[in-house]
Amino acid sequence: MEHRSLILLGLLMGQSQHGYQINEFIERNLSTVTDMKKPTAYATLDKLNQKGFIDIQLEQEGNRPTRKVYSINESGRNYFYKLLLNNLSSAESVNYQGDIGLMFSDLLPMEKVIPALKERLKKNQHQLDLFKQTPAHGIRTGVNLAVEHKIIMLEAEVAFLEKTINNLQFN
Repeated sequence: MEHRSLILLGLLMGQSQHGYQINEFIERNLSTVTDMKKPTAYATLDKLNQKGFIDIQLEQEGNRPTRKVYSINESGRNYFYKLLLNNLSSAESVNYQGDIGLMFSDLLPMEKVIPALKERLKKNQHQLDLFKQTPAHGIRTGVNLAVEHKIIMLEAEVAFLEKTINNLQFN
């Protein structure tokens, strides 16, 4: 839950927002760093409220249904900074699901393994190309760092796949 809390509190550091705004931003801009779904976001916001880290105000415009507006408070800001420092200083355990297939790849004939790895390589190269086209964020250098990290990790994956395919083809 800590990484979800960090994301939600971080989004509220800039301004108070209603749930729809938060979820839209996550879906549009943060899909590369989180797979948080709307129900999880709302549940986490409620927990943050129960723990006293965010405040909720009810707002109604015209005939529209009442909506909750979430705001970070002083306690939430302190908790955000604690989570942020913990996140920045922690070593990340990376579990690539694709490694499962690699572990068992010797159970398939190479004429099936190599095309599958070439397809994986193609998909990773496509993702890498997309990230390289990401425009630099003018204000928040942290966003640029996150994009650069993704690019470097994808470059490593592409290099690994190229080497692996080459080794398998000529062994």
